[in-house]
Amino acid sequence: MRKIAVAMAKGGVGKTTTAVNLAFGLSQLGHRVLLVDCDTQGQTSKFLGVNPKYGLYEFVTGRDKNGEYISRKDIIHPTRKNLWLIAGGIGLVELKNWLGEQPRDIRQTVLGNALLPKKGTLDYLIFDCAPGWDVLSVNILMAVDEVLCPVALQGPSLEGLKTFFGYLLSAQKLNSDLQLKYILPTMFDTRTRQSFEILKQLQKMFKRQICDPIHYNVRLSEAPSQGKTIFEYRSQAIGAEGYRKLIRRVDGDDDRKQ
Repeated sequence: MRKIAVAMAKGGVGKTTTAVNLAFGLSQLGHRVLLVDCDTQGQTSKFLGVNPKYGLYEFVTGRDKNGEYISRKDIIHPTRKNLWLIAGGIGLVELKNWLGEQPRDIRQTVLGNALLPKKGTLDYLIFDCAPGWDVLSVNILMAVDEVLCPVALQGPSLEGLKTFFGYLLSAQKLNSDLQLKYILPTMFDTRTRQSFEILKQLQKMFKRQICDPIHYNVRLSEAPSQGKTIFEYRSQAIGAEGYRKLIRRVDGDDDRKQ
């Protein structure tokens, strides 16, 4: 099973768009994918047009807000063929508090241990991460092997990337398997010089990790309001083609197929 965190220190760079469309695309190839929403905004449910009753708080603690036991199979929400979701949302505030109360020697690995599936049940575990650095962020980076980092080709994007590297280096001291696998340029606007300049810098800095850019595309921002992925909403949009390239690359890197 491959475990991938879609993460970046800065918000508004397309993390949820990337996580949802990547997870959906891999599921359409026949892979069994579990998408985990680790953001208090809980946007992945909206993007997929579902409304799960429970989420990550209940999954990790095994209890609802009233302390009643809940089976994990009732929390994992089916969304599409081969694609399941563990929702995020405001309950993650309570989860962070709960994690902070756990013994220091296990606090950073609670999430990874909770999400360890039976052998052969999943092919991909994909985390949609919130910006910032806290006990939940540490748990995610302890639970995964790969990081996919979306970088918007606008504004002070490289500053956000620099901040994220600090987080990543701290996590790698505790998780030696963790690697920055993909740098995904997003919001590539061919009308602006800045997009080309930032892309050129990223290509120079990350020759192995750099992916083809995701073009700025209004269809990508419209799809979530319909509860659809870009492939379901406008499969011929330029944004859909960008994510197809990403999906082919991630799928092609699967050691199990080599």
